[in-house]
Amino acid sequence: MSRQKRQEVKHLYLSGLLGSLWSIFKSITLVDVFDIALLSLIIFKLIQIIRETRAVQLAKGILFLLLAYFTCYLLKFKAMEFLLSVILNNGFIAILIMFQPEMRRTLEKVGRTTVSKLAIFNEHPDDFVAKWETAISEICSSVEELSATKTGALIVLERKTRLGLEISSGTMMECLPSKELLGNIFYPKTPLHDGAVIMRNGMIVAAACYLPKPEREELIDKKLGSRHRAAIGMSENSDAVIVVVSEETGTISVACNGKLFRNFSPKSLSIFLIDHVINDRPDEENESRKHLRLLNWRKKK
Repeated sequence: MSRQKRQEVKHLYLSGLLGSLWSIFKSITLVDVFDIALLSLIIFKLIQIIRETRAVQLAKGILFLLLAYFTCYLLKFKAMEFLLSVILNNGFIAILIMFQPEMRRTLEKVGRTTVSKLAIFNEHPDDFVAKWETAISEICSSVEELSATKTGALIVLERKTRLGLEISSGTMMECLPSKELLGNIFYPKTPLHDGAVIMRNGMIVAAACYLPKPEREELIDKKLGSRHRAAIGMSENSDAVIVVVSEETGTISVACNGKLFRNFSPKSLSIFLIDHVINDRPDEENESRKHLRLLNWRKKK
């Protein structure tokens, strides 16, 4: 084929390709743009959910199965192709089972959107704010003393996600919080000191409660003890705010939305709890940046 002929073929190919692309572009409507944008957002959120979790390893395994299937298809490996096709055809149920923790947390986040803050969904009594203001004041006073004496403590403040399963694992109390009561509960030689105190609507509901393990335990700092790990696990499985006092160092920490923030003072802890429990701020705001502002405020004071 002569050079001129090759150039003509190349020109025809490029013209046909550009014509096809232009026809596709002309057929795109505003609805298609929104459709693609929504799909991109869903894919982005899915990547955020599985990133740095055990689910990412499962995703890699599924990708490997897909590559193996297409390789067997191209190489005409009939037996392997049939076996992999059966696995992939029934893989949707397997995915639901394997990704169950991540899917549960995603659905819980959907349930905690701004729609749930409408009046028809509001379950808070009229004295909700007053009860929590009193409770937070007592918590901060108690935590200050527990930190000074290096007494370990674990206090769970329930928000929208109900913690009935964790409450049932402990000892029911149903009482108003006080600095003296919390100090007695977490005193090392008392029967209730080993476990968490769970509070609902500004009241202590139960003590000595067991909390779930974190989903990403292998990524947590090895220096953190069982209380901090339990706090992170509880914050991953619910929207609760968990206050932790370290038995080794007396450091005050808070677990929220699967993250652990450390080195609180009683004052900065009070601000954080009021902001997240009473004002009920969503987790979309940058928690680490907010915590840094609180620590800077404490240093200036």
